[in-house]
Amino acid sequence: MQSHGRLGDDASPRVQSLCDALAAFSAAYPDPGEAPVTFIALFDDDVRDEQDFERRLWRHLQAMHRCDRRDFDWAPGVSSDPASPDFSFSIGGRAFFVVGLHPHASRLARRAPTPCIAFNFHDQFVQLRASGKYDKLQRVIRARDVALQGDTNPVLSRFGEASEARQYSGRDVGAHWGCPFSAFSPGTPHGR
Repeated sequence: MQSHGRLGDDASPRVQSLCDALAAFSAAYPDPGEAPVTFIALFDDDVRDEQDFERRLWRHLQAMHRCDRRDFDWAPGVSSDPASPDFSFSIGGRAFFVVGLHPHASRLARRAPTPCIAFNFHDQFVQLRASGKYDKLQRVIRARDVALQGDTNPVLSRFGEASEARQYSGRDVGAHWGCPFSAFSPGTPHGR
């Protein structure tokens, strides 16, 4: 596996490299169906705690978006507003559900020996829901979470009911949390 440098290093050429790798991965799986397919980006450094990881995760996603928007519009069918229940991160014109993992995660299921970002195709969740398999999968995941941790992750919500951005870092962000990501920047009023 290839390392993608330091998490949150928004000046690194590795940010563009990660965007390119994710776009190539997406092109390799234009219709993955219901089989789980995930791209995992590994990073070289460590994080101090959950807040440090969350801050650096969002800085990295923001840097990826800055690179991506030069060539791609936001993925169709999902919102670019992280407060929207229809939000999903976009790279290469395709929507992804992001899962952050790191050594200091309070949720055991989110622990990894090095900081990682897992990118899951948003359309797989849509297909699972349409086929009626999503609810069963969610029950299995939550049962495993209870068996591992003793309770379910408080930030989990049903797909499409709340902004998935609240779940990306894995930290219990609380009711008044505001996502630090913006798909809009000066001079780009349409979100590109």
